[in-house]
Amino acid sequence: MSSASWADSNNAYLAASLEWLRIVLRRLNPEYLERPIAFAAAAPDPGRAPSQPGPLARWFGGRREAPPEGARLLPEPAGPEAGAADLKKAADARNAAANTDPPPALLLLAQRLGLTAFERDTLLLCAALEFDPSMAGLCGQAQGGGRNYPTFAIALSAFAEPSWDALAPHRPLRYARLIEINQPAAVPLTASPLRADERIVNYLKGLNMLDDRLAGLVTAPDSGEVAALSKSQEAKVGELLDRFRAAASQGMLPVVQLAGADEGSRWAAAWRVCDQLKRRLYRLGYEALPVQPAEVETLARLWQRESVLLPIALYIEAGEPADRGAEAAAALSRFLAHGAGLVLVGVRETPLRLPTATVGADLHKPLPVEQYEEWVSLLNARQAGARTGPAAEMLAGQFHLNIGEIHSMASSALQPGLAPEAMQSKLWSACRDLTRPRLDSLAQRLEPKAAWDDLVLPAEQTGLMRQIASQVRERHKVYEQWGFSLRMNRGLGISALFAGESGTGKTMAAEVIANDLGLNLYRIDLSAVVSKYIGETEKNLRKLFDAAEQGGAILFFDEADALFGKRSEVKDSHDRYANIEINYLLQRMESFSGLAILATNMKSALDQAFLRRLRFVVDFPFPAQAERKRIWQRALPAQVPAGALDFDRLARLTVTGGNISSIALNAAFAAAQSGHPVTMPAILSAARTELRKLAKPFNEAEFR
Repeated sequence: MSSASWADSNNAYLAASLEWLRIVLRRLNPEYLERPIAFAAAAPDPGRAPSQPGPLARWFGGRREAPPEGARLLPEPAGPEAGAADLKKAADARNAAANTDPPPALLLLAQRLGLTAFERDTLLLCAALEFDPSMAGLCGQAQGGGRNYPTFAIALSAFAEPSWDALAPHRPLRYARLIEINQPAAVPLTASPLRADERIVNYLKGLNMLDDRLAGLVTAPDSGEVAALSKSQEAKVGELLDRFRAAASQGMLPVVQLAGADEGSRWAAAWRVCDQLKRRLYRLGYEALPVQPAEVETLARLWQRESVLLPIALYIEAGEPADRGAEAAAALSRFLAHGAGLVLVGVRETPLRLPTATVGADLHKPLPVEQYEEWVSLLNARQAGARTGPAAEMLAGQFHLNIGEIHSMASSALQPGLAPEAMQSKLWSACRDLTRPRLDSLAQRLEPKAAWDDLVLPAEQTGLMRQIASQVRERHKVYEQWGFSLRMNRGLGISALFAGESGTGKTMAAEVIANDLGLNLYRIDLSAVVSKYIGETEKNLRKLFDAAEQGGAILFFDEADALFGKRSEVKDSHDRYANIEINYLLQRMESFSGLAILATNMKSALDQAFLRRLRFVVDFPFPAQAERKRIWQRALPAQVPAGALDFDRLARLTVTGGNISSIALNAAFAAAQSGHPVTMPAILSAARTELRKLAKPFNEAEFR
């Protein structure tokens, strides 16, 4: 049946039901309403099999009970039976209008929620005033005047098989919020006004749209916003669907838990699950979930009702629930325990322990080879005839992205008309900048300006630095194409220690590598990482490493001995928790897939376990005289007006490269103030000041 035909048949059934209800209300005799209300039919026959509840009646825990002691049937009202024929005619018309496929909305609702005939007619009574205002007068006449609204007393008197438990809290009328009861103080429940919920009234009319109270909390993304999955992820989703269908066949919809470090992959998997199950997926932010038990209960029941009325599913991105506080985690568990239809939860690592059935899957990012193949496919589509393999290797080796992020970067950077080199450069920059929003709030981004020509180090140290950059470039080839990743599950990242006195060029060396590789350089701010509260330091470090896992960034731990110090003997709780932080760092550094550089001027203070896990250890020596001369020759930019400088004489000053840069800068400011070029006297004066600052002895004759 088409939607237009069903709407016409639904309206016909609703009109026939309202006509039947009018006759029922007119036939009520007020004098019988003043007698004690009889609210139950005769007790059921013990030898008769009980009627089966509707397919979803078990959600509401309802069951038919025997009437209380002393219950009786209302006697037939005295007086003429002139309305009996009209009532039968209206009932027959109503039954005839009900024979449609699919059935009218009221009958469909009753079937899905397990309503009895009495509960169904009670709901019709409450909704009737919204369809026909004249019903208010009929309700008032049935109650002797003055109360122009539906009540439970009318329902008990008017409809067949009346049952008191229809208004019990566990029955659908109240549990599913189908009706609202306005019970003033000292007014019996049977005499309190009843009102049908607005969402239910619209549903009975044929308008089946999401409840307004929920529409402001959830979002329904367009299909274009959802990314595709890789082959390995598709296989995980297929296994998950098999387990879900097996559990659902047992009569209970389980909660689906998607675990993994990548939020984008979790969301894409949730979308694919709902697409296969023909459900429209809505997303509820964790921050929008109420924490008060009463509000959680209301939200759960409303969503439970919506999942009966519409083919929908709910996705909640929980991340790490423990990070949001015990109250929020308890509210999430309380909501999920209600069994509110098909609900999917995204968690970072550990699946939630729930008092209900669950199925889960671990959703990781696409495999590196899958990322490489995706890059090759996109580059070939945009650069027909170009050699795209090396560019795809670099991108897949450096950036760890999901399929959605790869497509997003390609669509923003791969523009027609650009040369292959320009296009690849733009694509690299787009991927590199993808991690900035997350890392900028966790660490300090340094703008790399130094190049290899600016770095003055002995040949051995310079060779180690170039090895570091080379290994970053060739990771995809060695790990994936040559098969080393099949033999290793840890240590796929690159970690290096730069050790040496202050001013020997450790930070500049990190800048040189970042500049050469075209990556962001982030210096870790210890004040934003280390916390006095137990467990907070580990949480901050985890956020930092997780944000850097996408690639595109080098983590630079300056003064690393403050974080990577030696573990001590446990004498009190402070020692124990300090050791826990170091142990976490040991594990996280080993599992980190990117490039991490540690810098310290106290190498002996580092824990030996860190040194074992480091791939490179570069010792930055105090510069010799020949190296100091080269540093002096590069100290002043070409634009600085300078006189004749004796670099051999300056090289005899026993200072580091950092001190030389300070001396040159101070001399430039002095020259700018005096209006003269930078001369040897200006530099020697600045050098004297620098040595005094360092408390180093010097011969005054050297500065004449």
